Amino acid sequence: MEYPAERMELYSISSKSLDGYIGKNLHPSKEFQENVCDAVNKICSFLKENCKLDKDTSVIKTIKAGSTGKGTTLDMSSDVDLVIFFSCFSSFQDQVEKRERVIEEIEKNFNSIQTIAFKVDISPRKKGTRSLQLQIQAKNKTELVEVDLLPAYDVLGQITFTYVPPTKIYIELIEANGQPGEFNTSFTELQRNFVKRCPAKLKDLLRLVKHWYKEIKQSSMSFKLPPKFALELLTIYAWEEGTRKEQQFNTAEGFCTVMKLITRYQDLCLYWTKYYSLDNSKVGLHVKGKLKESRPVIIDPADPTANVAKANMEAWDLLAQKASHCLTQSCCMKDDQPIKPWNVQVGNQV
Repeated sequence: MEYPAERMELYSISSKSLDGYIGKNLHPSKEFQENVCDAVNKICSFLKENCKLDKDTSVIKTIKAGSTGKGTTLDMSSDVDLVIFFSCFSSFQDQVEKRERVIEEIEKNFNSIQTIAFKVDISPRKKGTRSLQLQIQAKNKTELVEVDLLPAYDVLGQITFTYVPPTKIYIELIEANGQPGEFNTSFTELQRNFVKRCPAKLKDLLRLVKHWYKEIKQSSMSFKLPPKFALELLTIYAWEEGTRKEQQFNTAEGFCTVMKLITRYQDLCLYWTKYYSLDNSKVGLHVKGKLKESRPVIIDPADPTANVAKANMEAWDLLAQKASHCLTQSCCMKDDQPIKPWNVQVGNQV
């Protein structure tokens, strides 16, 4: 199937000007960052201090996730996920059974907190939805900040930046037998830290790839594209395999490498062993089983149950065609010749 090509500003930017383009157009402004931070802080304060829940339910902690937590926010595009860990969840099964009631209780509370300083609108949701979406607007601001509230079971407890979960936690996750990735909110801090550790230039490349993805998504509304997180992980993989020396990091080469990998999606098989290994434990055997699934396979580094690249092939075909078209544009050319991508294999060896 042929898809119409995009006409986006990025395609008219020369490859040598990409860093300037990112800095000028994609970095969030100070005012925007402050507005997002203010909205999140208001929600966190309310949840911890004023939210009236059942006597056995209290907020243990809140974690800012999404691009805001990872440090890869695009200007005027806040994708804020606020994961709330509740005391009433003592297992993954508890989370399944009590989540709906908890979300309903939170919704009732937020319906009653309109204040002089800011207002809160709650998006309509279908029963069974795993999150509550709010739009927060300060009375002296014009823009809305959208925040997804996601209740979660605190299986990790307090962690450090170098924390690695004991194997028993992942065994508990696998034995919960949920849908792939159903409980990934419990591992939000690990997902966030995995991206947050990236150097500044790699975070800028992540912004550029996300900007490209956002433009494609807006022009292809009839398609459910592969998850954005899959492209983030693909970008990190390209950097890990292509060049780890930041002083040699060329943004255009990195961008072309990601586009090239997308065109080869049918060969992708990626995983990481930062938080779990592929030894002969139940966890390792589970991951090896997932790596045998039809391509593309990109296993969440923090959640071994989730292949985040899982999507229908028509969606990947569309993305691959868009990436192929991108590779012919000015942003991927140097002296009228295609930029040579980094030498990156399309899959790990198990």
